[in-house]
Amino acid sequence: MKLKVEKLIKKFKSTIAVNSISFEIEKNTTLGLLGPNGCGKTTSIGMMLGLITPSSGKIYIDNIYFEPKNRIQLLSLMNFASPYIELPKKLTVKQNLEVYARLYGVTKIKERVNEMVEDLNIQNFLYKKTGELSSGQKNRVALAKSLINKPKLLFLDEPTASLDPDVGDFVRQYIEKYKKNNELTILLASHNMKEVERLCDKIIMMKHGEIVDSGTCDQLIKKHGRENLEETFLKIARSKNEL
Repeated sequence: MKLKVEKLIKKFKSTIAVNSISFEIEKNTTLGLLGPNGCGKTTSIGMMLGLITPSSGKIYIDNIYFEPKNRIQLLSLMNFASPYIELPKKLTVKQNLEVYARLYGVTKIKERVNEMVEDLNIQNFLYKKTGELSSGQKNRVALAKSLINKPKLLFLDEPTASLDPDVGDFVRQYIEKYKKNNELTILLASHNMKEVERLCDKIIMMKHGEIVDSGTCDQLIKKHGRENLEETFLKIARSKNEL
């Protein structure tokens, strides 16, 4: 699925959280959404998921205008994962996956849940309550939930935050493998620059609610005269003037 955003704005009273951003994600590619805390990344994702109503601007998914009358149809083709949004804590992992499978209209629920359980190696805590899981376990369950309906458009908000290097690498490997074997377009918000360099085809940099730069990782590193993406990110984030 292709995602296109045109002049998207979100105001909260007198505060402009997102200020007229425009970009496209081509089908079967991964776009990195980068920027310091408070730059508008999460608000932008919320609007693209239909959780936050834009003040103005338009969102198109496969050239279809994302509006209330077709929202349910389009949302069935999307999903997201974020370590900052908790799944129901008192339900077991298995119950959570079954509930979300029903919500997304998955057919053959048992088969799909079993498939995700095996793929993401969550058998050992399948019957534990989600609220009792470690950070690494929660992240894997969140990823399983985000793929339960085989989405065509996936939003990942810091999918490896708070994970140790081994589990983080497992998650990144899984995302790479899944995308290679399935038709999937991804918007990835992350503060892990090595993760972004590894997973993203292109990136956009946000600051103060605006897009201040965009391109491939190599293009931006070269443009800003830095050795790697982390140094490039720091230069942009600490710059007092807009780029």
